Amino acid sequence: MPRGAGIDRALAALGLMLALATPAQAQVGPSKTFRDWIAGCDNTKSCTALSLPGGTEDDIAFLRLDRPAGTDGAPALALKLRAQKLKPSFTIALALDGAPFPAAGRPLQATSSDGEVAEISIPPAEAEALIAAARKATTLTAETETGSFKVSLVGSVAAMLWIDERQGRLNTPTALIRKGTTGIAPAAPALPIIAGKPASGKPLAKAEASALTKAMRAEIKRREPDSCEDMPDGFTDTDGAWTLDGTLRLLAIACSRGAYNVSSQFWLVDGRDVAKARPAPFEGAASKATSELVNADFDPKTGQISFYAKARGLGDCGSSGSYGWDGKRFAVLQWSEMSECRLLPGDDWITLFRSAER
Repeated sequence: MPRGAGIDRALAALGLMLALATPAQAQVGPSKTFRDWIAGCDNTKSCTALSLPGGTEDDIAFLRLDRPAGTDGAPALALKLRAQKLKPSFTIALALDGAPFPAAGRPLQATSSDGEVAEISIPPAEAEALIAAARKATTLTAETETGSFKVSLVGSVAAMLWIDERQGRLNTPTALIRKGTTGIAPAAPALPIIAGKPASGKPLAKAEASALTKAMRAEIKRREPDSCEDMPDGFTDTDGAWTLDGTLRLLAIACSRGAYNVSSQFWLVDGRDVAKARPAPFEGAASKATSELVNADFDPKTGQISFYAKARGLGDCGSSGSYGWDGKRFAVLQWSEMSECRLLPGDDWITLFRSAER
């Protein structure tokens, strides 16, 4: 056996041991802006593309394209309206650069359950025609009895081409843009299964929890004086302490606040020994894990932490998601993001990670 072969084999074995001992890092998908469109894909290569409203209108319309990965992943295209005093049922006429669409000018039926939001699913044949027309058309106009909406198509082709590339569809028959005559799209990656666990320890008494969070705040100040602000009197109610399992506690310490965001650090403490506290790392879209979440809330019944980080007060951009305790770490359960502040509601932010709980 060559001299280096034994070393290589030993290193390979060590790497395998580390891989088995260390949970795989969550692959939070990317998103990218293409002029007036934004696209993103999650860890299963399920992708979404959205048109971006102008950002100043009170009433908006936008197109949403969703497509799962894999050979059978069919695209779904919808037009969404957000406006005041929408009728429960109404018709909507579409035009591409002034020309009726579809060509026959047949209006689409729309409904709104709350008078403010309407979603019109575009039939597959019309959706395919609209995707093809986007190569040359620049504006989709939607006319209702009470108003007119404009949707920019600038950047849509680049966004869909990017999705084709992410899903391995380029030059295959199922591509949205660059179609071919042969080849199939790769299968979708498996959905990760998270074995979530609720907090099973005895709940802490209010006095004990308060004493523990105060001690942790003092410990943070000792370690990194500038990493956590002192909260005003009465504001420390956002601090929290819970027993996860046995003597292991989860602590949340509010460290900064603004007009619409509160940032909290999360720590894992064995018993009351805050001197040995370790950060609770949360994986995300950034390359480096963090122990700080914005507008976070822990539910001991499920063992989940949810967060909603607003990039501005309107709450139309930022990130949101949840983490689940699996007995060793907080694993990513779901992550959605919107990097463009263009009045898009939170339920239309692009999903960049999803999982299933066991």
